[in-house]
Amino acid sequence: MTTGEVPTPLGPARVHRTEPAGDVRGTLVLGHGAGGGSGSADLLAVTAAAGAAGWRVLRVDQPWVVAGKRIAPAPARLDEGWTAALAVLRADGLLTGPLVLGGRSAGARVACRTATAQGAAAVLALAFPLHPPGRPEKSRAAELHQVAVPLLVVQGATDAFGRPAEVVTALAGHPGEVRAVPGDHGLSKDPDLVAAAVADWLTGQPWDHSRQVPSPNSPVSSDPAH
Repeated sequence: MTTGEVPTPLGPARVHRTEPAGDVRGTLVLGHGAGGGSGSADLLAVTAAAGAAGWRVLRVDQPWVVAGKRIAPAPARLDEGWTAALAVLRADGLLTGPLVLGGRSAGARVACRTATAQGAAAVLALAFPLHPPGRPEKSRAAELHQVAVPLLVVQGATDAFGRPAEVVTALAGHPGEVRAVPGDHGLSKDPDLVAAAVADWLTGQPWDHSRQVPSPNSPVSSDPAH
């Protein structure tokens, strides 16, 4: 693994890059939650499993984390920092397709909101915070509905931000697969099970490995197999 900083208008972001042992089958970019950086147990386990499956994995620490702040900024600022970091990674030739954008909790929301503009082939959402605890009327299902490509949501069985059945209901009529795992929002009870679900999904998709990752705002295929 190598680690380096990339510039954004909000200050530097930090990228942890893990390369597979053989040919790169695609690129998975992972963002973190509002509680800290990209070193959570679930993100580390997913990184290892995806790397073993032949994927380059880029874990992105948002500028607010690099700056040592304790409170995440507003969603628009998270999207701005993420998008700027992706632009640098794209310019450096690291977003070789197929490109999967993902993350845990707030990072999953960012991935959903930005996937179309970034030309993602799929989205991975770990512990998607469907609503604040005890406030199901404050649903964020609209962010899931923005995803027009294959979507995997891995959700803890007792997640107070939305249990698996709630996510299934929220996705009704929209593309997406939900896999339930033991544990709560932290997904720390069995990170290896989380990683196994992700690896199974990655290897089971009909990826088009000849597909180039388009630059933002360029035409993007709406074929859900891509």
